[in-house]
Amino acid sequence: MSYEDERLHALTNLNLLDTGPSESFDRITRMASQIFQLPIAAVSLTDGDRQWFKSKVGVDHNTIPRKKAPCAQVADSSKFVVIEDFERDERYCDSLLGVSGIRFYAGAPLTTREGYCLGALCVLGTEPRKITEAESTALTDLASMVMSQIELQHAFGRIDPISGLPNRVQFGDDLGDLGRSAPDEDRIAVALDLAQPRQIERLSAVMGPAACERVVKDAARSLTSFLGRGIPIYHVSATQFVFLAPSGIDAVTYRSYLGTLLESQLIGTEIQYAVTPVCAMTLLKLGSTSSADCLRALSSAVQETRATEQTVGLFSNSEDARYRRKFRLLNDFATALQDRGQLRIVVQPRINLASGEMVSAEVLLRWNHPELGVIPPGEFVPVIENSGLAWSMTQWVLAAACRQLGDWQKKGIAIKLSVNFSASDLREDVVDEILSCLSSNGLPCQALEIELTETSLMHNSAQVLAKLDQLVAHGINLAIDDFGTGYSSLSYLQRLPVSVVKIDRSFIKALCDGSRERRLVHSMINLSHEMGYRVVAEGIESHDAAELLDVMGCDEGQGYWFARPLELTVFEELHARLSSVKVTSAA
Repeated sequence: MSYEDERLHALTNLNLLDTGPSESFDRITRMASQIFQLPIAAVSLTDGDRQWFKSKVGVDHNTIPRKKAPCAQVADSSKFVVIEDFERDERYCDSLLGVSGIRFYAGAPLTTREGYCLGALCVLGTEPRKITEAESTALTDLASMVMSQIELQHAFGRIDPISGLPNRVQFGDDLGDLGRSAPDEDRIAVALDLAQPRQIERLSAVMGPAACERVVKDAARSLTSFLGRGIPIYHVSATQFVFLAPSGIDAVTYRSYLGTLLESQLIGTEIQYAVTPVCAMTLLKLGSTSSADCLRALSSAVQETRATEQTVGLFSNSEDARYRRKFRLLNDFATALQDRGQLRIVVQPRINLASGEMVSAEVLLRWNHPELGVIPPGEFVPVIENSGLAWSMTQWVLAAACRQLGDWQKKGIAIKLSVNFSASDLREDVVDEILSCLSSNGLPCQALEIELTETSLMHNSAQVLAKLDQLVAHGINLAIDDFGTGYSSLSYLQRLPVSVVKIDRSFIKALCDGSRERRLVHSMINLSHEMGYRVVAEGIESHDAAELLDVMGCDEGQGYWFARPLELTVFEELHARLSSVKVTSAA
């Protein structure tokens, strides 16, 4: 490879060519113009057949031909070049600059640490003049400042070491520079997301971390080739690239183009089927949309694109609002755990279908947000359960339930409360925590029942079983919640030390749909009884359903037909009424 080939390779790898204006370079260019008191100055990069201006003062165009350009002489020689008068210089008198009225030129080389000259920091004037030693030194120093800026961008926190592409920090600076040069221009930002996190985890587990790096390198090379050198690409996260579509293009047209991109071979053939790349777009206004907002919108759009199983998606304000609300709820819940006024528990009774007796109640969490108002549990509980606050939420509910049980015990109210747990709650110290909570409130272990969903029980089976065995050994009852929805095997269920199964409300709701649905529920009840479980039907909303389940032999029922989730004082009143009816009947 010749020196010129190596020089051009070094220039290309710096990702400077055809990028937008940059204030960090413009400051130096303005300084050069002011020091020399000349109208024209530029950071001029010598490409294969052109001089391209990364920064400029007093110049309207971005490029001139390389042929007979003084900056090309600087690049070829790596030396300081001065032309005191173009009209008296045989080499440049008839050059493009010479015939356009330029009479003076001075250019200091922009040289990398490896010795490759990229071009020049140059100043130009329309009158012939000489250059002093002090001016020569100043221009050389300013050229060194330009190279320092280039090296800072490339080597210190601005270039991803795996892809070799500019990173998120550089994207932020470049977007800001574009906003200054073209304020209020509408553009389309695009994210190429290579893989879902679990796909990268599996690939790394099977083929090692080097395979994941290969995915990134292949995609970076393919994307650069597909888009062309004129479109800067940024590597903004482990498996995500971002770029701006060309000016003036609409999202509908570009969607088809991105579909073609995804159909091309982005990844090497040996691993291309291990990942599923998608693209997502968002509209932005230069100068008004920050890089943080742009990247957040693209991240939201990527999630929605994958959730809807599309390959190319467009940012949706409604979906973004939903994601932002989830994030706010997650952040605000940490405060709610410490604020006595926001969280409270309610309880929903479980009724013995044969006798009508209230035998227990399920504890449910409620959240009254100080600004957003009442947050439905179906909205916030799934968010918290899939976060680092899951165990904190369970601890709070467990503590509140045990305190209430202790208070009721003092009032002579004998009731069992059921608290929902997830498999992730079955931590190393969970048994000690539960026993301590019961003990501090003077409660027997039999006063508490723990509900776990069928799906959660299917994960981490060895650890889960060990904790469940310990809980049962202390006399704490266990129940399978949402039974029938977890796709679990009967052989596995048979190993669980549970005493209660709660048939999911979706099956109970379908009871009146036909004989097939009734036979299914009846079979679930019989099967559960044969396996030694007590059966609870969830979601009973009518007298007919309650009566039918009683005939089928279902032990208990829970649902709006008996009672909605009740505030604690209302529950106490209901318990008192039911107890008085029972005493009267016995008499």
